[in-house]
Amino acid sequence: MRRNHIKQRLKNGGTVIGTMVQEMRSPSIAQVLRAVGYDFFMIDMEHGSYSLESAADILRVGRLVDMSPIVRVSGPEYHLITGPLDHGAIGIMLPRVETRAHVEKLVEAMKYPPVGKRGCSSDAPYSEYVFGPLPEFLDVSNKDTLVIVQIERKAALDNLDELLSVPGVDVALIGPEDLSVSLGIPGETSHPLVVEAIQKVIAAAGRHEVVPGIHLGSVEKLKGWMAQGMRVIIYSSDLGFIMEAGAAGLAGLRAAVE
Repeated sequence: MRRNHIKQRLKNGGTVIGTMVQEMRSPSIAQVLRAVGYDFFMIDMEHGSYSLESAADILRVGRLVDMSPIVRVSGPEYHLITGPLDHGAIGIMLPRVETRAHVEKLVEAMKYPPVGKRGCSSDAPYSEYVFGPLPEFLDVSNKDTLVIVQIERKAALDNLDELLSVPGVDVALIGPEDLSVSLGIPGETSHPLVVEAIQKVIAAAGRHEVVPGIHLGSVEKLKGWMAQGMRVIIYSSDLGFIMEAGAAGLAGLRAAVE
């Protein structure tokens, strides 16, 4: 079976860097990001327009080029979590987490018995159609799936120890923009209240042996948080890359003719 190389790297104390895929539907985006050198990508099925079918094509190519494709699902319902897993996602991030029950539901859907209640289909695309002993297949799958809870609500900050102490949680990933909205300072991701909240998550993650992560569009801000212990880094998005590079190039060309 294809193994989850980013989970192993995190277990060894390393850092992984990826980006969000929220607009591109061509499966080739996985190859492009691999060629650039990213460790992983995350398909945004919360805010993006992806169906399971369109996401599945990108996930498949991601696995074939030996990346670790992850999906941000739109909610904790069983089918929203297991569908992407069956089609190749090696990790799931659940947004808007607020209660321990949310996290337990996520882990339960992602893991096979006896750990969870995920239904078994060993001939699904994520097995690469290489069938071995079922007990080994289930064990490796349970070990390799990456469980990510997104911390982006004030209620989550108030319940951090309850959330991160759930067995099976691998990563606590900050959504700074939504967090700023929840704290009443929308868009102020460098506000002292947001900074304090992020530091609180880093500390809680350390207490529970969970890896802290963050998603931002600024390299300098990400470097600052990496220095404070962030090890799962999501930099910008496919849309961000297009808009930023397009705007910068256009500005240079406009300046040449003005």
